[in-house]
Amino acid sequence: MEATIYDLEESELCYAPQFGSAKDPVNFAGMIAADVLNGDLPLSHWESVNGGFLLDVREPMELAVENVPGAVNIPLGQLRGRLGELPRDRDIHVVCRSGQRAYYATRLLLQHDFRAHNLSGGMLSRYQTGILEGSMS
Repeated sequence: MEATIYDLEESELCYAPQFGSAKDPVNFAGMIAADVLNGDLPLSHWESVNGGFLLDVREPMELAVENVPGAVNIPLGQLRGRLGELPRDRDIHVVCRSGQRAYYATRLLLQHDFRAHNLSGGMLSRYQTGILEGSMS
């Protein structure tokens, strides 16, 4: 087919409620990849967070299960009202459990001229990279 990322985000896929969602995962994958390629969604990885500001947009009860020492917690629903608590002179690495809330937070921060990056894969990717409790600076 020789399709590109941009073809994936624009693909017209058959929709049948019993078999799939109105927005197919193929379209979502294409949209996210296009955002990364176009620079609309800067990504970072756990290995590159050192020295950066880590913003955790999960809910407080989620932090009881797992957290990153030194991360600042502002739940996504409160972020717009608490922008004044964030640094404008540092990179902000945004994390949640899997990446969806961090995506929304990163887009919000970018629209307010912060240097924000979505921490790719969220907390789920943290353990795959070997970055564990207490190893963040």
